[in-house]
Parts: sequence; structure tokens; C-alpha cells
Amino acid sequence: MSENQNLLAEQRRSLILDEVRRRGGVRVNELTRKLGVSDMTVRRDLDALARQGVLEKVHGGAVPVVEASTHEPGFEAKSGLELTAKEDIARAAAKLVAPGAAIALSGGTTTYALAQQLLDVPDLTVVTNSVRVADVFHAAQRTTGPRQGAATVVLTGGVRTPSDSLVGPVADQAIAALHFDLLFLGVHGISVEAGLSTPNLAEAETNRRLVQSARRVVVVADHTKWGKVGLSSFASLERIDTLVTDAGLPDEARGVVVEHLRRLVVAGEPEEGADI
Repeated sequence: MSENQNLLAEQRRSLILDEVRRRGGVRVNELTRKLGVSDMTVRRDLDALARQGVLEKVHGGAVPVVEASTHEPGFEAKSGLELTAKEDIARAAAKLVAPGAAIALSGGTTTYALAQQLLDVPDLTVVTNSVRVADVFHAAQRTTGPRQGAATVVLTGGVRTPSDSLVGPVADQAIAALHFDLLFLGVHGISVEAGLSTPNLAEAETNRRLVQSARRVVVVADHTKWGKVGLSSFASLERIDTLVTDAGLPDEARGVVVEHLRRLVVAGEPEEGADI
């Protein structure tokens, strides 16, 4: 981390969280020196991150929160994390969508950001089990009124999870009868050993159905999801066609990804490899 008096609060907190996770803990005086800000500013940042539940304050510093594999943060809690990364990922992922495509968007805050980038892509058919994603398209239609080329949205039924996804037998049956060109999948965690995983058992099964119904699978996940493992795995890395992530993904992880996936897209960086 380099010293910078002009870092935005969001940028500072992202840097602090990365440092806590990488080192297993940091001290306030170390952060003030590295970030070039006051002791009070660092303490406010740590307070904000502690309220989000992503780190734990200790005397003189902070340590990472060790989450149980069954811990499932709600949509609001997740929506405040890695905002810039999610927006960058959403813009990069939107470039993969052609007019007239049939796509699916799973639940999650990154797919929610992606939905907002897709409003001007004409003639889409959007299948989603996310109440939040569906609301993005419906709100746009309410604001602008009926317009030519507006997306057709299919919202599955099901039981609502803390992340505002619809899961369970009703969702699974609806998804199993459909087929789409591209699936954009948000994830709780991604790793070599566990593949894609989630803390919610019912959501894992619904995500399996989404993957089975997709011709191509695109995972949209910021760098903090790498190495996390939830209770239930629902797809191996080999089942993924493309990972769209942000520049915070470490070089070591990038090397692992390109060994298992056909394509890695890092938002804001030139891409190597062929189109999907």
C-alpha cells in the first residue's frame, strides 16, 4: 500500500481489508504510516469495517473475522463491500452480452451491478432468481415506460434467502425447463479445491440447476472471493468458461485460474486469450 493523502474512504478501507486478510492482522500505527492519514481516520475506517462484519477490532489494531462455512451475509451487508471493484467487473462483463441473447443472472451484489449495465442492451431475455436483479429491469420500465427492445424478464419462484435470491424446489423446477446462452453467476467463494461454493444448501442446488441450463458460464467475482469456501460446493472450476474479476486478484491466483478456466477477464486490464 502506498501513501496517499487523497485516497477516498472506500479505497482506504479496501486497502486496509486486503492488508488485514493478507497479513492476518495490522496495527493502527502501521496503517497511518502506510496510508499517510491520521490515527483518527484509520480508527474511523476500522470502526466502519467492523460494523460491516469483515474484521474485528483489537487493542491497537484489527484482525480478520474467521467466518463459519454456514455464515451467509445479507444483501445490504454485502452491497457496501468492494463497490468500485463490482462496478468495474459489471462494466467488463456487460461487454460479453450480445443484443437478443437469452441470459441468466444469479443472485448477488455483483450481478445486481451487472443488471444496471445491461439496461440499454436491446432485446434481451433475462432469467433470474434474484428479486433485486428483477427490480432493476422493472424499475427501468416503470421510469421510462414501455419501449422497443426492453428486456423480457423471467423471475423464478422460490424461497427467499438473506441475499434476496429465490431458491428451493420451485426455483429449481422453473430453471430446469429453461435454456440460456450465458449464465452470469455471483459466488460466495471460489477455490481450486472446492470450486464454487455457498453457505446456503438450497442455494447451492439452485445454482447447480442454473449451471446445467447454461451453454456458457461466466463467474463475476471480486478478488476477495478467491480462497473462500462455503458449506456447499455446486460447480468445479472446470465447469466455468470465464471469470470476470478485478485487478486485486493476486498473480499467484491468476496463474491458477488460467490453468483451470478457458478465459480470465480482469476489469481495466488488457485481455489475453480468445473470445468466448
